[in-house]
Amino acid sequence: MTRPHQREIILAALDGKDVFVQAATSFGKSLCFQLPAVIDPGITIVISPLLSLMMNQVEALRAANVDARTLNSNIPLPERDRIYQDLATGHPHTRLLYVTPELCSFDRFRERLKFVHQQKELARIVVDEAHCISEWGHDFRKDFKRLSWFRETFPDVPIMCLTATANEQVRRDILSTLGMDKTLDRLRNFTMTAHRPNLHLEVRFTSDEANDRFDDFVTWLKGVYSRRAAADRKPELEAASERIDSVPGIIYTISRDECESLAAALRCEEIGARPFHAKLPKQVKEETLARWIANERGYDIIVATTAFGMGIDKENVRFVVHWRLPKSFEGYYQEAGRAGRDGNASYCFLYYAREDRDRVCNMVMRDGPAGNDKNKQARMESLNRLVAYCEDTTGCRHAAICKYFGEEKVPECDYACDWHKDAPGLKKRMMRGLASEEWVSTQRQEGMYDDYYYSD
Repeated sequence: MTRPHQREIILAALDGKDVFVQAATSFGKSLCFQLPAVIDPGITIVISPLLSLMMNQVEALRAANVDARTLNSNIPLPERDRIYQDLATGHPHTRLLYVTPELCSFDRFRERLKFVHQQKELARIVVDEAHCISEWGHDFRKDFKRLSWFRETFPDVPIMCLTATANEQVRRDILSTLGMDKTLDRLRNFTMTAHRPNLHLEVRFTSDEANDRFDDFVTWLKGVYSRRAAADRKPELEAASERIDSVPGIIYTISRDECESLAAALRCEEIGARPFHAKLPKQVKEETLARWIANERGYDIIVATTAFGMGIDKENVRFVVHWRLPKSFEGYYQEAGRAGRDGNASYCFLYYAREDRDRVCNMVMRDGPAGNDKNKQARMESLNRLVAYCEDTTGCRHAAICKYFGEEKVPECDYACDWHKDAPGLKKRMMRGLASEEWVSTQRQEGMYDDYYYSD
């Protein structure tokens, strides 16, 4: 069974159209190009910046007897040679080939694709996480800019772009960079709502001086455990293979050190938490991910840096917590969206402190290559919008997210955010948070408070 608009997207792809898809996490964007790749003759090239997503999708496709492969720096040399030999025939057996944007600039890869195209076997180019193309996007990568080569070299090959996070400016930038704006007569645009009604959104105000994040979270989680223990086992838990004493979740923080220390502190509270960040050994990361996905005891919660989770196939994540303020509005939305992909109620809250705001602001100003003022301006604008979202006590969180992504008809939630649930209480909590900030400000002026910054 397809979800709303999936059928139209798939039919447009099968009809040879260029397709732009913007849809929230959990929409099922991958099916929109995987199904046409299985039906159409030839090979589909899928360009993605996420190695975890590539490996996850290739594994799932191969389990379904679809010849899918990935070509990246982590692939052993014999497998790479087999893939290049397959392309060199001009009639590859591979139906979906996942590659990085960096690989697309290599002459060897380009020459192989030219030969495949000459044999009329290049079916489609797919660009996933397409917001990375735009300098106005939150995760700009310069190698995405070079993807204009595909339309210039293969003007007859359809292109599909997919993203969960693009405002109007980013959408225009994507279409222009890929040359899709020059063939608007063959472009089908599918822009879906960013509204995720099954997510409960909340901002929890805190400060470093109060240092109350940990106690607050442990109290909340143990309360969930208690309610589950008191309730009868529900059929939906059986169907999802969830343990009654398990609440699968993700906690996002910014630093690797805090990632490690927070996971350890939670384990001391008999909460099954494991760290996940780039510096961990590959084997440890693979085991942690596999056991978390399998919902094994002791692997209920992943405490991760922000690189974790994109493309991970786990539908029953019941909560996502942002321990620190993310660097962008888009990053926050994308990470929060990893909760509740099965459509069941899930909880998303963000601990907000102005000390974090100041640190993240400093990080954003330092990040990126020198002289890239356009990208830095975009990142600061996105961060400022996220700060405004956190400090807003006048309206629905869901409506604010939809408005950010340019939706004209903005839906409001059914008591699924802190404002709808308790607007007066939200304002009071915000005022208490600001009051603690005044103490910090006074300490700074008196030289008794030192700023420190996180880096990943």
